[in-house]
Amino acid sequence: MRYALLLVCILLASCSKPQNSEDFNTSNLTLPGGRVIKVETMIDQVDLGRGMKFRTSLAPDHGMLFIHQTPGYYRYWMYQVLIPLDIIWMDTDRKIILILPDAQPCKTTPDQCPQYGSPEPAHYVLELAGGMAKKYNLRIGQQVDW
Repeated sequence: MRYALLLVCILLASCSKPQNSEDFNTSNLTLPGGRVIKVETMIDQVDLGRGMKFRTSLAPDHGMLFIHQTPGYYRYWMYQVLIPLDIIWMDTDRKIILILPDAQPCKTTPDQCPQYGSPEPAHYVLELAGGMAKKYNLRIGQQVDW
């Protein structure tokens, strides 16, 4: 029994661990052109609603991917978001259908914050730090992979 417990401990100790707190709950996403970034994935309603609120930074090689249950006209806003973001809407095939570059934080009351959305149904939304869509040369019609 002792040997079995020791073996389990050794196996657990050898598992790959996140290097820091930002690496928890992340996965790889490949942008057009092959650049791989780390994304936090938001699926449940609480996470979808919280998003990037109250965060003071987003690393250039990181993002947040919102996965909606079904395609639709999902609206996003910058209320309580503290940093500029590029917001990228994608269809069911993960094709980029809209890029909102450098959306600025909304520092007023919620009813005065603009809402942004795609003119056609989206299934996924990717948020990157402001200016990164241009840096990564993202364009409408390109495919994202994960």
